[in-house]
Amino acid sequence: MFTGIITDIGEVRELEQAGDLRARIGTRYDTSKIDLGASIASDGVCLTVIALGPDWYDVQISAETVSKTNLDAWTVGSRVNLERALRVGDELGGHIVSGHVDGVAEVVSVVEEGDSTRVQLRAPEALAKFIAPKGSVALNGTSLTVNEVDGAVFGINFIPHTKEVTTWGDVAVGDRVNLEIDALARYVARLNEVMQG
Repeated sequence: MFTGIITDIGEVRELEQAGDLRARIGTRYDTSKIDLGASIASDGVCLTVIALGPDWYDVQISAETVSKTNLDAWTVGSRVNLERALRVGDELGGHIVSGHVDGVAEVVSVVEEGDSTRVQLRAPEALAKFIAPKGSVALNGTSLTVNEVDGAVFGINFIPHTKEVTTWGDVAVGDRVNLEIDALARYVARLNEVMQG
């Protein structure tokens, strides 16, 4: 489990397609305190550490994961939002995030508003019903509050701090973004279906 509070921006250093996709991610984390088999959310995707170096870790990414996320767009040099798994007693600053991406949203508008940036994204139609104003979503692993919703399009506001400590300072129209809907929204929708059916 994760919180959606990004704690490092990593960099893709190597990519190798050998059966599954293997990626080496450079990090500022103290890798001596990371165990093999640990989970690290990388752009919101829960990935398992399979090798470690002094300032990097390797992950193996299945074809299924690549097909359901934006990781197919990773290239050497890509910047990646990172978060280590939640430990008992850690502060829960964002919301509960599983690292299981539900789909990919597309950035349709980026507008500067004062010091902040308003971004509108289009969610896949099947997921739009789970997104509500003032609700939570995780986008590329970042816990965010939804401002407004209009059909499948929803808006997020990024303050300067968020743009500085995540990859959101680089956002552009057309970007494909990993979307994880709020688990609570999913359960409420499912309960509503059961109650009506």
